[in-house]
Amino acid sequence: MDRLFRQSARRLSATDWLIDAVIALGAFGFACLQLTLAVNLLIPDDFMRRLMGIQAMVPTALSLGAIALTTLPLVARRRFPWPVFAWTLLAWAVLQMEMNGIALSVAGPLIALFTVASTRSRGEAVAACAVAVAVFLFAPAPPDQSRILTQLTLFQNGALALAAAFAGYALHEHQEHLRAVEERALAAERTRETEARRRVEAERVSIAREVHDITAHSLSAVSIQAAAAERLVDRDPAAARAAIAEVRCTAKTALEEIRAMIGVLRTGEGPAETAPTEGTERMADLAAYLEGAGIQASLAMEGYDRAVVPTFIDVALYGIAREAATNIVRHADATRAAVTLATDAAAGWAHLTVDDDGRGLTGAQAPADHHGLLGMRERARLLHGTFAAEPSPWGGVRIAVAIPLVQKEESDG
Repeated sequence: MDRLFRQSARRLSATDWLIDAVIALGAFGFACLQLTLAVNLLIPDDFMRRLMGIQAMVPTALSLGAIALTTLPLVARRRFPWPVFAWTLLAWAVLQMEMNGIALSVAGPLIALFTVASTRSRGEAVAACAVAVAVFLFAPAPPDQSRILTQLTLFQNGALALAAAFAGYALHEHQEHLRAVEERALAAERTRETEARRRVEAERVSIAREVHDITAHSLSAVSIQAAAAERLVDRDPAAARAAIAEVRCTAKTALEEIRAMIGVLRTGEGPAETAPTEGTERMADLAAYLEGAGIQASLAMEGYDRAVVPTFIDVALYGIAREAATNIVRHADATRAAVTLATDAAAGWAHLTVDDDGRGLTGAQAPADHHGLLGMRERARLLHGTFAAEPSPWGGVRIAVAIPLVQKEESDG
């Protein structure tokens, strides 16, 4: 019941109350002018007014009180729309019998009807309009007023009630539309924020995988080379020094890659310290590196679609190829090398093959667990791929790697 009689959607400010007070006073003033001027101006001839059953109105305390009862309650129209509407309409219906019906203004009930239609639901607006039209059409007219003038007045008041209700409902629909637009804008903003957070999270996961990839590969290589140096330090100092140099080189390379990634993530002023970690777009540099070492190199990437390969997998493939090329230059004593990259989108795999015609895995300088082979194998394993170091058709070593394009959840953290 409280919801029916009170408009509690928002608290009214002092400005709202002031506006409603001005509207109430304006309606009161308009009704007073209509009381004194409307009939006298429209029908100035006293004989014609008497013939039509209309008396010239002169403001009296009774008439001013009647107008006040139908207009001044509009001060509370937005706080109590239904009570104000019922009061002004009932007061008009009762008092118009004591006044001249054509002169007693319906401004108060019309404004109250407009308020109900603009602040309440559609059903309430229709109900208020129906009640107002019924009262205006069927309220008894003063007995001394002509029938034609009475019918004209009733029609006018009914039409004004319909217009007020329609205007109020139109304002209500306009406000609802604006509110819906604002809500959609807020929802769109929330969606954009959610999408931005999702992208940040995806990028964070990608960065975490890349850091894991770099550190796991580099630390595995460092561990292997350090163990070799420890075994050779007394028996073969020269080989131990070479292994220690390899440790230093691997650690330096890993540190540069991590610095590059941190540089890319910097948000302060100034450029990144170094370039980001390279991917397969730098494969041509590997071929040039082999050529510069006097090795005839070929590169085949026609079957490789970088667009379907996740960035961290692309970077891992380049890192393995770079490690294989480094081994060929330093240890294989090869004259030819071939690097092949391909993607099998249907099966969901990326493939890397590196061949050389060097000493092979059985050479005295190339044991199966040396020259970064375990590091390359670990890099492929971390990405749930396969790694094979086997004899090449050319007589040297073939490095064959296959990595799935869609990564499953890691169970080892």
